[in-house]
Amino acid sequence: MKVILLKDVKGSGKAGDTLNVADGYARNFLLAKGLAVEANAKNLNELAGKKASAQHKLDVEKAENEKIAAALDGKEVVITAKAGQGGKLFGAVTSGNVAEALKQQFGQNVDKKKINLSSEIKSFGDFTAAIKMSQGVSCSVKVKVVEG
Repeated sequence: MKVILLKDVKGSGKAGDTLNVADGYARNFLLAKGLAVEANAKNLNELAGKKASAQHKLDVEKAENEKIAAALDGKEVVITAKAGQGGKLFGAVTSGNVAEALKQQFGQNVDKKKINLSSEIKSFGDFTAAIKMSQGVSCSVKVKVVEG
């Protein structure tokens, strides 16, 4: 019997796979537990639509990420911080601070988890931050920490 898996089944396949399995296995296990549906024309058409929708969503997300990367690549973001004697900052400049500064200065929303600082920023100066977004899209920005 030909079935379409709705969920991952260990030893059989992943969700969305179309398999040819024994009738008893399909009827008594896969269909009974809701792990699969019979591969008829309607269900195959639905599966094709879901796959196309998922691919379109990935394409749109990648295009948005590439637009953000093009807007930010090589730009310099300025962050003001307070420091004590000797030029040491109170605390540190984090990826959250960089994300907030990118939003304020360039109008681009970047998740702080996607910003990778080359080193911990605890003093004034110029630093580099890499932004790694999904589907292999990445860029880098310069972070300038000044006294404020």
